[in-house]
Amino acid sequence: MVQLEEVILHVDEFEAVRLKDLEGLEQNECAKKMKISQPTFNRLILSARKKIADAIIKGKAIKIEWGNFSSFKCQTS
Repeated sequence: MVQLEEVILHVDEFEAVRLKDLEGLEQNECAKKMKISQPTFNRLILSARKKIADAIIKGKAIKIEWGNFSSFKCQTS
């Protein structure tokens, strides 16, 4: 069985994409919900989108690394 190459998406990048692209919030709202600065949020969303595009275009798997975090809470519903 062939194993796909992986792109690692960190939990903060995952949450940035969820808030901005799925929920449709403005960047300043996203940053506030994540308790980070707007420039930091912008760096996260750009990084996440680049990784996602790489995975889609090159046929890679996306692995989400949850790690240890406490600055925000991911809400899936």
